[in-house]
Amino acid sequence: MQPERRRVGMRIEGVVQGVGFRPHVYRLARELALVGWVRNDERGVVLEVQGACVAVDAFVRRVVDDAPPLSSIESGCAEELALAGDEHEFLILASESGGPAAAGVSPDMATCAACLAECEDPADRRFGYPFTNCTDCGPRFTIVRGVPYDRPLTTMAGFVMCERCRAEYEDPLDRRFHAQPNACPECGPRVQLRGACGSSGDPLRDAAELLRGGAIVAIKGLGGYHLACRPDEEAVVAALRARKHREEKAFALMARDVAAALELVELTDAERLLLEGRDRPIVIARRRARAAVAPSVAPGSPDLGVMLPYTPLHHLLLDELGVLVMTSGNVSDEPIAYRDEDAARRLHGIADALLVHDRPIHMRTDDSVVRSTGGRWGRPLMLRRSRGYVPGSLSLPGLSTPTLACGAELKSTFCVAKDGRAWVGHHIGDLKNYETLQSFREGIEHFQRLFDVTPAVVAHDLHPDYLSTRYALEREGVRTVAVQHHHAHLAGCLAEHGEAGPAVGAIFDGTGLGADGAVWGGELLLGGLADFERRGHLLSVPLPGGDMAAQEPWRMALVWLRAALGADAAPEIPAALRGRVDPARWRAVASIAAAPATTSMGRLFDGVAALCGLAPVVVHEGQAAMQLEACVDAGELGAYPVACAAGVLDPREAVLAAARDVADGVAAGVVAARFHRGVADATARACAQIAGEAGVELAVLSGGVFQNRVLLELTVEGLLSRGLRVLVPERLPPNDGGIAYGQAAVAAAQRP
Repeated sequence: MQPERRRVGMRIEGVVQGVGFRPHVYRLARELALVGWVRNDERGVVLEVQGACVAVDAFVRRVVDDAPPLSSIESGCAEELALAGDEHEFLILASESGGPAAAGVSPDMATCAACLAECEDPADRRFGYPFTNCTDCGPRFTIVRGVPYDRPLTTMAGFVMCERCRAEYEDPLDRRFHAQPNACPECGPRVQLRGACGSSGDPLRDAAELLRGGAIVAIKGLGGYHLACRPDEEAVVAALRARKHREEKAFALMARDVAAALELVELTDAERLLLEGRDRPIVIARRRARAAVAPSVAPGSPDLGVMLPYTPLHHLLLDELGVLVMTSGNVSDEPIAYRDEDAARRLHGIADALLVHDRPIHMRTDDSVVRSTGGRWGRPLMLRRSRGYVPGSLSLPGLSTPTLACGAELKSTFCVAKDGRAWVGHHIGDLKNYETLQSFREGIEHFQRLFDVTPAVVAHDLHPDYLSTRYALEREGVRTVAVQHHHAHLAGCLAEHGEAGPAVGAIFDGTGLGADGAVWGGELLLGGLADFERRGHLLSVPLPGGDMAAQEPWRMALVWLRAALGADAAPEIPAALRGRVDPARWRAVASIAAAPATTSMGRLFDGVAALCGLAPVVVHEGQAAMQLEACVDAGELGAYPVACAAGVLDPREAVLAAARDVADGVAAGVVAARFHRGVADATARACAQIAGEAGVELAVLSGGVFQNRVLLELTVEGLLSRGLRVLVPERLPPNDGGIAYGQAAVAAAQRP
């Protein structure tokens, strides 16, 4: 006979702290008339329940199936225990600490509907309160200093809850039970407007009036400061550009709601889901012709980056203003400001006033950026992974040794990992100055504390001059692992999808140091997590001026023209570049006898963009290739010839055809479409050939060039039509923001 009663214990790990998991357990246990207890510890949630067998069975099933929306359960098995005879109720016990930290920490989440309704209700005590939150929303990662995730270990520790907030906090049936940032106007953080003349006593209203009048206001948000201004006045937006020293790169917009966003951009169903998601990323979408947006918001781009408000403070401001430019609070190339004194110093002269609050930010975090893709792949493409997604963990099976991976140099992130889990850090930026390097160091130290990772292995890029490599090699008492840049791209995509390989990988980006010491960037690899072979690559050409070639794409136009016409050729300046490139400099570059060779696909796209007259000189990385993609004529189905023999992708005929078409007056959009189609077709053919020779059916597309939606969709289609299974990074960017995770995957697979 089956016993009438049973007792089980459960350890539930993942993101289960600060997301309402214990109240969920409490309510479920009471509903099923069970006794026992639940508490947090460093690893997650631990509980015991006892009662009727049927009720216990239901509990074990529903505690996972009906988990709170912000939770993410990685494990939760039940263990039979002996019955206890002295319990009469179900209790939530105080958190325990003392062991190694392993509990997941939730990312910061957008204001939920219930909190927003309170904030907008004149009869509610939180009416108009810019820090309203509950267990289903609000700050998490940016305020947490350690685990277990309890108020004393957050930046809310200095705010003493009033009686009503304390009652909510201690009531397991209230949605604010143990909501660590819980507060109200009586006891919580407050807003202040600094640097403005005159005051109505309402800082938010005063800030709105300043913005409406054309001022630039620095606004303290969840993970740092934004610089905000009205988007419809060219003089205002141009002033922000000049002060911030951001010449061309697009600004993001924040719209009050979906209706306001639809006045700015056209949204597919997939883009709308991304926009409204609890992560609240910036979504790249097609600009509407009638959008009331100044040209300087996104110069030369057919797209706009739009996001919705994700804090009550944002909602309150946007209720007044509808749409705002909302860009990172920094000078170009510096990390975002997040400490008040630092913001006052660094943003002085940029912002006319600062809208600040007294809730400290522990860890700076930029906004995330995504775009949607179509075709047969048709999934979101992560461009920058930060707020809303970090510090969510990824699985990394086979990794047992605590590991730190230091990433590359551009779009820097890092990764800490242990026990089969990896935590990829927030977007840091380009490691080219002291401020960004300091942010990189601070982020690593915080993640090591938060997830109790003391690295025994440190992985890094092959390039000796990257600041991330230097940092890795300065670590003492660790084993270092050098990982080739493009192998890390391949391995990262495989590991993210739970694959070990082998696979054929088209890894296209700007530049990365190759295993042979050359400058790679258009690679056809065959391999898996532990190793790889270079089975093919883009035709190698000189890289005149090194990094200058990325800043002056006309150099690559010259190089590729000369490669196409013959080594002894002296190409004339194409018509599209006349008057835009100094003839003396053109001749000087043409006369360079030797230069480092490169297989960079990114530089090929730059060169073709320059041939089209789109961007002979750029001010930010990838600008020329982005403009080439942006002008693609979707109705053009022709393709330039790109040869593929002995594993070498040879686009010389395509370059000549593009140059002839431009000279004949063919529209840049048609030229761009034919070029994209030619490269995609050749890539698919080359990958299929390598896969057939190796007997594999799996293909990987990664590297920063595959941020190009047109190229990605066309290449995926070509691979699928040839019978290959295709993987593309999804939870991580295909650009160098995913490199660190790939390095960790390689280090784990190569363990001695």
